[in-house]
Parts: sequence; C-alpha cells; structure tokens
Amino acid sequence: MSLILFGLQLLSAPAAATEITLWHAWRGEERAVLEELTSEYQSAHPGDQIELVSVPYESLASKLEAAVPRGNGPDLFIFAHERLGDWVKTALIQPVGPAADYTDAAHGALAGDDSLLYGWPLATKCLALFYNRALVPVPPETTDDLLRLADQLRDHPTEPTRWGFAWEATSAYHNAPFMHGFGGGALVDGRAQLDRPENRAAFAFIQQLAALGPAETSGALITQLFNSGKVAMVPNGPWFLGEIEPQERGGPDFAVAPLPRVSSTGLPAAPYLTVEALFLAGRPAPSTREADGLARDFAAYLQRPDIAGRRAAEGKQVVPGAGGAPAALPDDPVLAAFQRQADLAVPMPTVPAMAQTWEPLARALRRLVRGAATPEQAAAEAQTTWLVVSRPEAPTVDGRPFAWLLGLGLALGAAWAVRQMYVANVVKAWREYLWVAPGGLAVVLLVVAPFVVGASVSLFEVSGSASDGTWRFVGFAHFTDILLSRDFPLTDASTRALSFWYTLAVTLIWTLTNVVLHVSLGVFLALMLREPWVKVRGVFRALLILPWAVPNYITALAWKGMFHQQFGAINALLGICGIAPVSWFAQWTTAFAANVATNTWLGFPFMMVVTLGALQSVSREVEEAAELDGATGWQKFWLVTLPMLKPALLPAVILGSVWTFNMFNVIFLVSGGEPDGSTDILVSQAYRWAFTRGHRYGYGAAYAVIIFGVMVVQSRLLNRVAGRKVL
Repeated sequence: MSLILFGLQLLSAPAAATEITLWHAWRGEERAVLEELTSEYQSAHPGDQIELVSVPYESLASKLEAAVPRGNGPDLFIFAHERLGDWVKTALIQPVGPAADYTDAAHGALAGDDSLLYGWPLATKCLALFYNRALVPVPPETTDDLLRLADQLRDHPTEPTRWGFAWEATSAYHNAPFMHGFGGGALVDGRAQLDRPENRAAFAFIQQLAALGPAETSGALITQLFNSGKVAMVPNGPWFLGEIEPQERGGPDFAVAPLPRVSSTGLPAAPYLTVEALFLAGRPAPSTREADGLARDFAAYLQRPDIAGRRAAEGKQVVPGAGGAPAALPDDPVLAAFQRQADLAVPMPTVPAMAQTWEPLARALRRLVRGAATPEQAAAEAQTTWLVVSRPEAPTVDGRPFAWLLGLGLALGAAWAVRQMYVANVVKAWREYLWVAPGGLAVVLLVVAPFVVGASVSLFEVSGSASDGTWRFVGFAHFTDILLSRDFPLTDASTRALSFWYTLAVTLIWTLTNVVLHVSLGVFLALMLREPWVKVRGVFRALLILPWAVPNYITALAWKGMFHQQFGAINALLGICGIAPVSWFAQWTTAFAANVATNTWLGFPFMMVVTLGALQSVSREVEEAAELDGATGWQKFWLVTLPMLKPALLPAVILGSVWTFNMFNVIFLVSGGEPDGSTDILVSQAYRWAFTRGHRYGYGAAYAVIIFGVMVVQSRLLNRVAGRKVL
C-alpha cells in the first residue's frame, strides 16, 4: 500500500522547474528595467527560473569565450554585435532564425553569411551630439557651423578654461563619423583602406577641430567638463545619459541632436551603429531542450512591442522593432534624436579586419592631434601599421620532428631526474621528502603546468578564440619572426617601436634606471631615519611605506592624472615657476620620465625597509672608529656602511629588478606606451599582441617565453655578481 501511495505522489508532483542563466553588462536604468521585466515574466511562468548575472563589460567577452565552449557559460547573453563574425566562426552562438524575415538595419547587422539570424536585437546605440542649451541654443547643422561655434565659445584664445567642443580626439570610434562624412571609412570590400583622399580630408578636419578643444581628452575628463559647464558640445552615446548630473544638482540643461553634416561633401557625419542583442549560447550546449525553449520564449517576450516600449521608456533605450516593424518609442526628445541619428548611422562591420583597424587608427590620430604628423602622413602610417598588425599567419609545418625531439627531451629529463634522486638519496630518505611534497605539488600545478601550456601555445597559430578556435602547428616560426624582426626593421621609424630588439633595449634601460633610483632613494631615506636627531621617526617610517602599501594600479592612475597637460598638478607647479606646460606623453624622454617617476614612487619604500632592517646589524662603533681615523662622510658610507649592507641589499636588488622588468601596470596605465608605442616594455608588447592586435595568441605566447628566457639570463648574471660581491 505504501508503495502505491508513493507512486501516486510521484505522479502528482509538479514538473521540475526549467532554469536558464543570462549574462549581461547593463547598468543603471537598463539593468533596473531588465530585472523588473524578468521578475514579471517569472511571475507569469511559475515553473521557469531565469538567473541574471551582471558581468563588467570589459571582461564579458573574454569570460564568454572561455566559458561557453566548455559548457560552463550562460544560456543567453547580451552583447554588441561587433564580434558576430568570430563568434559564428567558432560556434560560440547559435542561429535563432532565418535572416530573410527581418528587414531593418538592426536585424541586418545580426545576419550571417549563411542567411541566418544570430541574435535578437534589443537596442541600437550610436554617437549623437549632446549640447548645453544655455551655451548653444541651436545645435550646429554643418561642420562649418561646428568650427565657428567651437572657436566662439572658447572664453580665452590662448589659455581657455571653457571650450565649445570636446570629444575623445584620439579614438577611432569617436572619429568614425567624420571619416564617413567625408566619404571615407576604415574598410573597402572587407579590407582596410586607411590611406585614401577622403580619410586625409577627414584627418585635416579632425586636426583643426582638436586645436580648438582641450588637450589629452578622455571619457572621464569629458564627463567632468560637460557636467561643470566647461564644454558646450560633446558627441557621445546613450550610455552618457547615466553620467550627466541632474539639473537640480548643478548639472547642465542639455539636449541631444544628430551630428552635423560635413560642409564640403553634404554627407551626414555618420557614426557606427552598434546593435546590442540577445544571443543564444552555442555548443557544447550548456542547457537542455527545455532550457533552449525557455531561452527562445524569453527572447520573444523581451521583443514584444509593449515590452520594447517599456524598455525604451524606463530603460532609455532606442529599441528596434520585431520583424522589421518600428517599435513604439515614447514621446522623448532624447530618444527621438538618437533614433534619427541611428537612421543615418553605419552598422559596425563584423569582419575580423575591422577589429585590426582600431590600433593603427588610434596611433595615427594620436600623432595627428599632437601635431607630430600631417594628415597625409597620419593616413599613410595608419595603413602601414595595419599591414603590420594584420600580418599573415605563419605557415603550417610538420610536427613529427618536434614530437621526436620532445620525446627525446622528456627521456633525457627523466634520466636526469632519476640520477638526481639517486645522488640525493631520495629513496632512502623518502619520509623526509614527504614534508615538502605538498609544496612541490603546488609549484607543479601553479607554476610549471601553466608555463608548459603557455610554451606549447607559442608553437601554434590560433585562429579565432583561444579556447575554441583553430590551432595549427607552426613550430618555431613565431620565435624567428620576433628575434629577426622581419616585419619591423629598426631603420623604419614608423614601425621601429614594434621591434623586439628596440623594446628589449627600452626594457633594460627602464629596469636599470628604476633599480638605481629605488636603491639610491631607499638607502638615503633609511640612513636619514636612522639618525637620532630626526624627530617622530616612527611617523615618517609609516608615511614613507604608504606608496608601497597602496595598490600599484591606483597609484599609476593617480600619477597619470598628475601628468595631464592642462589639468595635471605637475604642470600647475611648473606654471607657478614660470615654466610652460609640458605635453608629457608627446616625446619619448618625457613619457619615459613620467613612467620612471611613478615607478620610483612605488619602489623606493621596499628598498628603504630592507635597508632599515640591515642597519640594525651595523655597529655604530665601527663607523665612529672610521671617523676617528679621518674618514669623510662619503668614505664612511662607501667603505664601511655599504659593504655591511650588501648581504641584505643585493638579494633585494635582484628581486626588485625582476619586479621592475615586468612592471606592466605602470607602463600600461601611465604612458600607455606613448608616444607611438616607444615606451612599451616586453611584457606590455606581449599583452598587445595577444589581446589587441588581432588576438595573436601564439605570437604573444612566444613573446612570453622569450621574456622568461631573458629573465633567466638576467637572474643568473645578478646572482653571480651578488655571489662575488658578498664573498
């Protein structure tokens, strides 16, 4: 009887709930309306569960590419359409329907070459013109009007504190509207064509407009200037709405309008149109058929006209319609302006060549804006740099000789390990070695294994995602290309900074300069804090350790701001002394000095602490005896104190040189490699090849292996020097 009742309970039990996960990077009002709509959907479907996971936008793509191919990612995710080409190629996303059913630009941007649709569009985003109505009652209609207003609204011709127009002048994305308005652009038939007359004309206009605005603009700076009323017009996207201060808190009375037409061509300044879509994760599928059905049903729910209208009204989104039908937008002048701009925009190309144009254009624009290149030179250099970063992949080679060589190496390594175990008498003393086994295992898993995997990647050419792309064995091709600098001859000024040997020289100079300053300043301060006449020495010691205690990326960002040409504290101090402001990142010497100053601030406390500890063992009596023998202060330090400090100081110097050699944060965050990548060091070059220049993972891994080899040689040399000095 009990079995019958148990069976009836199983039959009457509700079906298991279907669960899906959705990753997104929406913030503010967008995130709030998504959470509200999801909650309402689940209330109407009690058996379904939708988990929303918020992921920072800058890391969302990399997390998707790492998780989805292994079945650990979401069922649905929201992202821009710009990576569609790569994701279709690597099957990171699934088709969601035939593209023929949709006709508008938003849906067309999500269509693949196979006439299938690979996402459900949720919102379109592009640049438009934000303007302060108190300063600009009527927005400019042409670029001539824009130049005139930008000049008139400057409150001082030579030292302005208010500007008419400001934008991220060195950003290829923010300058694309002007390139399109002059009839140019980045691609022709899927291939970069950056050096053409239309782009040169656009560069000339950009150079003229940049001269009327603030220097060294960034997104954060433009937000601050617009909120404080110091900039009248700013081109930006819908995301800028969440950064503008409300009027009741002192923010500007602003409006939005389409960007002006280019006077010389009559064409509109057409920004790139980015379509944020809901994508269905690809294979291996992380969900069941029920979950797949729920994902499609939820996507259809978000695209319903009434729900799209709520996303527009509450989330401030410009939403496309389902099936090509226009969505019902609320009576909002800001959304209406973005909709008019979207009708004129150019859908962002999804071909891999597009992603490879960002860095060449940014490098050319930086030289253009600071006056280091003419428009003609900038366009030519952009094309040259694109040819370099889009260099053809290495040819496939036969892997069998390498396999035999690897087998021989493993056999020799095993024989050497057995011999070392015999010499060390490991077999007889195995109980003692059990104590170090956990530490040895941790080293193998956390150090040796990742190094072996990274070194293996350097022998392959990876096309597409590193986790789910196509791998081809190329042997030592990456190493020969790097060491021979075939594509970056030192005689070519435009690509010299990409050469391994140039970067190695900069890295060695960087390491030597910083270590000398760290040791000199650290030892000097330690000797000062040792003296009894210095009052409150404990307070000074605590204060001088603070630079070492603060995370280095925070310190780097703070120093980056202090080196700003117009708003930085350092140039303000120079101005008080009657010295003209310095554009710190326009020349190699000043950019390198800015990096060194930042890293010296970070590094001297370590040397000071080591020296203070070592001074505890230095006898005052020995130093007093040297004084009685007539030694000067310098002789006492050089011949008495320093030799007694060396046993403690030299290991610290070795450790400090290793840290400095690979100090990625300071280079990346302070100078960013400027000017033109000439202040990059080896580790930052490896990062750029792996993640910003077409994702050349094999090439970047080869760079990392070479860096390891250089570090081994450097450490051996320093150890030998330290050994001789100490003995």
